Amino acid sequence: MTNPINALEIPISSHVLPLHSIAAHPIPSGVRGALVQRVSVLPDGPLDVTWLAVESPRLPLGRIRLRWKPASPTGWNVTAHLGLATAEVHLASWPAAPDDWPLLVRPTIHEVLGLCAALTVATAALDLSNRLAQV
Repeated sequence: MTNPINALEIPISSHVLPLHSIAAHPIPSGVRGALVQRVSVLPDGPLDVTWLAVESPRLPLGRIRLRWKPASPTGWNVTAHLGLATAEVHLASWPAAPDDWPLLVRPTIHEVLGLCAALTVATAALDLSNRLAQV
């Protein structure tokens, strides 16, 4: 199934999952990671994701993808990637994170999404200001 995100067609699961319910299991085959859909404003609130298919193009601007794999001997190696205007970049890593790693990554994800939203608003305001100045 495809879902339009920021004017791009990105194949993802349409089923939103609470990250804490899937975080202690390996990522399924055929999946590139978990696309962050929503982060609660509450400090212990949910972080909801959908699966991102392997054949998906790069992340759209301001979107975050999480990947995790078992760490040896215990825990999870977790990485986050951020979609920028022209690239997908490594945002953060949490090596050997405990099974409750969604609580560990949530503050970073929440802050980055907030910054991306603020930059989007600031960019739109600047674009509008420039257009009005040309009138």
